[in-house]
Formats: sequence, structure tokens, C-alpha cells
Amino acid sequence: MQFLVLSRRRTDQFSDVDFEQLVPGEGAQARYLYSLGFTRQIWHRGDVPGACQIVEAKDASEVHEKLATLPLARAGMLDFDIVPLKPYAGFSNR
Repeated sequence: MQFLVLSRRRTDQFSDVDFEQLVPGEGAQARYLYSLGFTRQIWHRGDVPGACQIVEAKDASEVHEKLATLPLARAGMLDFDIVPLKPYAGFSNR
């Protein structure tokens, strides 16, 4: 099952320096999650500091579990919106 994940940095509670210290590890873990096939696509957000990604997991619990391995998430520096996705019915022959 695929999910849309929107993350936002908690810039109201953490400074740029706080984030900068964890960014190298965040990138390394993001690459690892991609290598597992969990992360399918990922972008930086253009509206607020954070990311948008399409992930693949058996259920929302697995999404939460995998996202929790990110250094910024472990430090409580990110908020997540997780949206389960369904196939678009407009492409069906029915």
C-alpha cells in the first residue's frame, strides 16, 4: 500500500543550528529507507521547511515505525501527516 507523507520541521521549537547537526544523518537514513524500497519518491517542500514523499508499506503502523528511524523524528523535530492512498478509479475500464 502506498502513503503520502508530508513532514514539517518544528522551526518554532528548534533553531537552524539544531537541524544542521542532524541533517547528515537524516540524509543517510533517507537513502537507507529508499534502498529498502520504503521511500519511492521524495522532495523538499516548497511551502514550508520539510519533505513530501511517497512510501510503500503494509500499513500505517509500518509507516510510523520506519519514519521513527529518521534522526529528526527521533529528536522530536518533525511533524508528520500520513495519508493512505487508493488507486484512482478514473483509469478503470469499468
